[in-house]
Amino acid sequence: MVPSTADTGSSAEVVVVGDGIAGLSAAMFTARHDLGTLVLGDGESILRRNAHLENYPGFPAGVNARLLLEMMGEQADRAGCDRREATVTHVEPLDDGFAVETAFGDRYETRYVIAATRNAVGYLADVDGLGVIDRGKTFLETDERGRTGVEGLYAAGRIAEKPYQAVVSAGHGAEVAVTLLEDDEAPFYHDWVTPEGYFTGRGRDLPPGCEEVDEEERRRREDESREVVGEYVAERHPDDQQTHPSLREE
Repeated sequence: MVPSTADTGSSAEVVVVGDGIAGLSAAMFTARHDLGTLVLGDGESILRRNAHLENYPGFPAGVNARLLLEMMGEQADRAGCDRREATVTHVEPLDDGFAVETAFGDRYETRYVIAATRNAVGYLADVDGLGVIDRGKTFLETDERGRTGVEGLYAAGRIAEKPYQAVVSAGHGAEVAVTLLEDDEAPFYHDWVTPEGYFTGRGRDLPPGCEEVDEEERRRREDESREVVGEYVAERHPDDQQTHPSLREE
């Protein structure tokens, strides 16, 4: 992830606040649908405290949680996301979107914001109409699809009162992103890669967000995926797990 530097004139169509599993999942979907997507996060996802993640689908013997986040980060990059290391301090509503400010002094203007910061909501204090729930930890009030009471502002994962399970947060991040795309009045969205002729061979137009690939391209992508994953798992991941803040040495 690129460290943020003072930048006062940047813009993106979607700013995702939080680089944990919910934020990265949401960012992948908006970026794949060609919405300029910026992820701002401090690298402190609670998933980094996990000793070994054993209930995430697709990994029969479990997976190193830091490795999973790193792989998701590369997947977001490949989708076209811009990821920057930064702590968001303030979100200001504008006539046609929001301004997002960081502790580095950066300011980004955007049409949409997806909050995915677990229980941190202080940066949203000046957003009128936003429902905040305090149960010892703070959450944002949302509908069943992650919409808050403020148009253009969404919440994904734990901050939207979802359980801590990584797969739930990943799924909710994707659902929130697809909801945003629907609200953007984009054409019906699938995000499927299908065999050649799956739609067109039946006399149907290729739906928005879909792609047909021939057998040669399918094999090329499969070989690339095997190579990439193989590089990630060839050796033990070097990133030590984090401990709970109360257990860290001063």
